[in-house]
Amino acid sequence: MTNKLFDEISVKELGDILQTASTDHYQLVDVREPAEIEIAVLPNFQVLSLSQFPQWSEQIHQYLDTDKTTLVLCHHGIRSAQMCQWLVSQGFTQVKNITGGIDAYSLLVDRSVPRY
Repeated sequence: MTNKLFDEISVKELGDILQTASTDHYQLVDVREPAEIEIAVLPNFQVLSLSQFPQWSEQIHQYLDTDKTTLVLCHHGIRSAQMCQWLVSQGFTQVKNITGGIDAYSLLVDRSVPRY
């Protein structure tokens, strides 16, 4: 059993949040690259591409609230897990990795989201 510093959320749970809950209660972060965002994007996600980490990492506390639930998305869930670990190390307390990423979201929740 792994000892994770953050929780996980399924793409189905994310779909429920995007359809029924006010996203005001969440910070939605997408760590994919600009070329990936051009192919497929979900509404209300703030893009913080990992390749641009040096440009935004120093100001992370200006972009995001450390105590607000933060849901992190990538293509399959690997890069978002890395981001979750980093956010926790920066003092974020309510971080959740979206397992399966946008690829699983397209397969299981909304087939209108393009796969790549």
